[in-house]
Amino acid sequence: MELAVYKLNGEKTSRTISLNKAIFEVEPNDHAIWLDTRQIMANRRQGTHSSKERGFIAGSTRKLKRQKGTGTARVGSIKNPLFRGGGRVFGPQPRDYGFKLNKKVKKLARRSALSYKVKDNELLILEDFRFEEPKTKKFIELLGHFDLAGKKTLVVIPETDENLVLSARNIQKAKVINASNLNTYDILNASRLLIAESSMKEIEKILA
Repeated sequence: MELAVYKLNGEKTSRTISLNKAIFEVEPNDHAIWLDTRQIMANRRQGTHSSKERGFIAGSTRKLKRQKGTGTARVGSIKNPLFRGGGRVFGPQPRDYGFKLNKKVKKLARRSALSYKVKDNELLILEDFRFEEPKTKKFIELLGHFDLAGKKTLVVIPETDENLVLSARNIQKAKVINASNLNTYDILNASRLLIAESSMKEIEKILA
């Protein structure tokens, strides 16, 4: 399949780019997509939640009342979870939610996500561009030329352009990412992908 290359003003150029069938036209694997997305979301969790169990509560270790003869249940510690101010039972503790996923599965997931975008006509190729200075207004104009104002948009560039990143930073539904950092979650979370022409070579190098 071939896609037209667009100018920044939304007009088509006379050039086209051929898509690698092994990356952009594979049979999507939904399970691989689910696994990769789950891993990405798990790795983003801080895991810093914490609660105090009875071993972490400050309090007396004195036995509150004698073991027998009171007619009520046995009570050994003021830190018992049944009492107000006592420890929490099986509360959350700091942990790492990340888990291992094979590289081949991750690659398959990204290929599948890109294939979905091509199939749904949600992927556009832009000619290479750079911003000379950070200008949010200029980036909004770029989105407007492709009727993407207010829509989730992922712009994929071959290498870091600080001015472009700063220009998009204040736009809630827009994100700029390097081709080397392209991941399944960001691909599927975006309504439309705008990929700079030179980024295609980088994507093919990683996923081919």
